[in-house]
Amino acid sequence: MTAPGENRLGILAMCAAMALFVTNDALLKLATATLPTGQIMTVRGLFATVLAMGLVLSMREAAGLRGLRQPVVLARAGLEALVAFLYITSLAFLPLANITAILQATPIIMTLIAVAFGLERVGWRRWSAIGVGFCGVLLVVKPDPARFDVYALVALLSAAGVAVRDLITRRIGGHVPSSVVTLSTTTTVGLSGAVIGIPEVWQPLGTGQIALLAAAAAFVTAGNLCIIVAFRRADVAVVSPFRYTIVAMAIGLGYLLFGELPDLLAGAGIGLIAGSGLYTIHREQARRRLAEAAT
Repeated sequence: MTAPGENRLGILAMCAAMALFVTNDALLKLATATLPTGQIMTVRGLFATVLAMGLVLSMREAAGLRGLRQPVVLARAGLEALVAFLYITSLAFLPLANITAILQATPIIMTLIAVAFGLERVGWRRWSAIGVGFCGVLLVVKPDPARFDVYALVALLSAAGVAVRDLITRRIGGHVPSSVVTLSTTTTVGLSGAVIGIPEVWQPLGTGQIALLAAAAAFVTAGNLCIIVAFRRADVAVVSPFRYTIVAMAIGLGYLLFGELPDLLAGAGIGLIAGSGLYTIHREQARRRLAEAAT
């Protein structure tokens, strides 16, 4: 049983991670106006790797660098690179609030993965929540041939990657410091960006663009550290609902920076996704309490 103090720390870490991630997203969306995806991943990854290494050294956790060779750490880093590529690609073409809402289907996808691999059984209540969440995704994606945007599907694939990444995060042993996991992520994303960028036409970087990507690197590095702390120090069922604070933040930033507001259908879809995700988490908590009472 996780101590209340640890859960409170996890909640604060989750809220901080969401604020840091949405700020990073807004900065990257500004960068996508002039720079290709691979170049953004490479330059931001370079800055983020330097920051992450500084974090490892400042926290005196260099001895934990041997954990970089662990398959589970490498798998998480590889998934993070795939998620970053898919997300940044779709970020250039979708409103910030819409793409953020699509990513909030992650808890629903995690449940589907658990069912597919026989890790747990799902009753009619949770299946109903999954159905409602799927309807919400459809309202945001709008799969009408006349209105369908392929980048919404790319964002949904990114959400699936996040679900698998978070499941893998829980498998990393406590002897591997969170700063080292963060370093593995930033390094892999940067290297992957360099490979992805080979066929791209890279653009000259001005001072403003360098500052933009350096700031994004600082935000995403801190956000990765916070999300790792949240999932490793607290009960997942406790901290997961606070993931949805990012939706309100994304709507606010999207309006302030880009003049974007979700249309009526997308707004309804965002509400359905958030509601179904929260109910899925609630049912997981209820099941855990029943299991604990039985034992």
